[in-house]
Amino acid sequence: MIPKDTIQSILDASRIDEVVGDFVQLKKRGVNLLGLCPFHNEKTPSFTVSPAKGIYKCFGCGKAGNSVNFIMEHEKYSYPEALRFLANKYGVEIEEQEPTPEEKQADTDRESLFNLNAFAQKFYTQTLHETEEGKAIGLSYFLERGFRQDIIQKFQLGFSPTAWDAFSQHALKNGYAEKYLVDSGLTISKDGKLYDRFRERVMFPIHNLTGKVIGFGGRILSSDKTKAKYVNSPESEVYNKSKSLYGIWHARNAIVARDNCYLVEGYTDVISLHQSGIENVVASSGTSLTTEQIKLINKYTRNITILYDGDPAGLKASFRGIDMILEQGMNVKIVLFPEGEDPDSYARKHRSADVEAFITTGADDFITFKTRLLLSETNNDPIKKAGLIHEIIQSISLIPDPIIRPLYIRECAEIMGLAEQTLMNELNRVFRKRKLRGNQQEDAKTEDLPEDQTLAPPQEQVLDITDCSAQELDVIRVLLHYADKDLKFKEPGEVPGIFTESVVNVAEYICNDLRANQITFDKEEYRKIFEAFAEGVDIHQLPDEKYFLMHVDQQVADTSINIITQKYELSPGWEEMRIYVPSEADNLENAVLQTVLALMHRKLSAMVFINQKQMKELPPNSEDWADHLSRDIHLKQARNEISRKLGRILNG
Repeated sequence: MIPKDTIQSILDASRIDEVVGDFVQLKKRGVNLLGLCPFHNEKTPSFTVSPAKGIYKCFGCGKAGNSVNFIMEHEKYSYPEALRFLANKYGVEIEEQEPTPEEKQADTDRESLFNLNAFAQKFYTQTLHETEEGKAIGLSYFLERGFRQDIIQKFQLGFSPTAWDAFSQHALKNGYAEKYLVDSGLTISKDGKLYDRFRERVMFPIHNLTGKVIGFGGRILSSDKTKAKYVNSPESEVYNKSKSLYGIWHARNAIVARDNCYLVEGYTDVISLHQSGIENVVASSGTSLTTEQIKLINKYTRNITILYDGDPAGLKASFRGIDMILEQGMNVKIVLFPEGEDPDSYARKHRSADVEAFITTGADDFITFKTRLLLSETNNDPIKKAGLIHEIIQSISLIPDPIIRPLYIRECAEIMGLAEQTLMNELNRVFRKRKLRGNQQEDAKTEDLPEDQTLAPPQEQVLDITDCSAQELDVIRVLLHYADKDLKFKEPGEVPGIFTESVVNVAEYICNDLRANQITFDKEEYRKIFEAFAEGVDIHQLPDEKYFLMHVDQQVADTSINIITQKYELSPGWEEMRIYVPSEADNLENAVLQTVLALMHRKLSAMVFINQKQMKELPPNSEDWADHLSRDIHLKQARNEISRKLGRILNG
């Protein structure tokens, strides 16, 4: 258990721009930073980070929070895990209190698997460097491939012994449960016996974005054709192949710096390019490219350069994956290595500068590359050329940017010797067909509904006069923004015509006025925030902004962040041109008064409505009915008085 003062030290040390910047490419916009939201798919940035306030907010999906919330949401960590991650990042020492038996029991499967994978990585690495078998088989293999010692250590490469259960027995002796050995995929249980999945293989640990080992890839070194060359960890609680990229932990900073990601196929491709000084490279590890993997890259850059070996057939098989990249609004380039070469072999045979130059100069835009490749196979056959047009237009139609699409149309038309309008007509036909298909699917959904669930025409929304949430929100907004600001009011003095000036801060005015009029808040989170301010008024110590942004009640914290974070801000250029836009703070007294009166007016309107509804259920001229009538008169008088102050038309 982490003590409260240690938690506060972690929060104080954490910089939201640095924490988020490790996962999201951010660009400065005014006093804030802006980037693509990592929590939902978007092509226009709406994810805002405020270094001054220590919070983030996405105006697209609504996710918001502080550094701890971000790590919890992004990495799916528990609260303690996120705190430990930040403590490690900022060098905050954690002296944890002894956990209770209940807390020990509450350790999650995820934590156990992470711990086991870290233990396994150390075992394989030690076996590689410290045993005769590891050095003779595993280390010699890596050295023969030309991997330097520093690169071997950087990627934590290892070796799994030839014994059937060497790792499994070692893990059991060190207290790791058989359940997690099997769940992680490190061990296979068969006929009551345990076997090491990666026996007699060189090991490639797979890391997540924070550097934790989530799985392994193992390569066999024997020539036994009955065994798979590569074996990967199966899916587990911590390892999802479709959401993981080999090398992303080592590559993410370089991807941001270079604003480009090199995508390769295998582990050794990544390692060899790193050794050549090219670090912005990741691998799909032999699996077909997935949308989740593309989104993972899209967090850091919109530019992907795919490095292929000299096999055109394999390249064509990957066209669907590349179309998925285009669909995400990303820019794709292709580098085709000479026949018989792949990124690994080419990097080992050439100097680092030559490898870099080859990739840079050899990168070709995907649409152009695809057009030339397919055109070379048509042999002037009209039918094949028509098929080529359909294939290219399908890829172009996936590009979401309406400005880029015509540019590709023009370039492809020139390559194929066709009129631009021919390709544009085909593109429009694809769009019309796609739209028609979408409409038909919507119609089919309606037809499939049971008779009593068919879609009814939209009904006009009825205003709920008892809903005061908008006015409650406005009061809380004013408190969060201006609680400690002074208000100056002129009040009549003892001598007629002479006024005295009284000064009170915003929190005092609002809290005292609402409590005097017995106004309460319906929404729980608003009530908690108001009560915190009211308590601060009573003890003359107002809670600051950070108190609410870092509040232990997540609902209060989320509400405060949503209120405090503003989507738009005025450009500094307005003031430079001497154009001044009046703000709420320029006339704070009036703003506070109007906000408080608006809430009181709405509350009174709700009371009038409820009272009149109750009157209708009572016998006319009864004693209870008369009491309600008297209450109705007094409520309306109070409401009309507030309407007069607000400058509203009185409705009686």
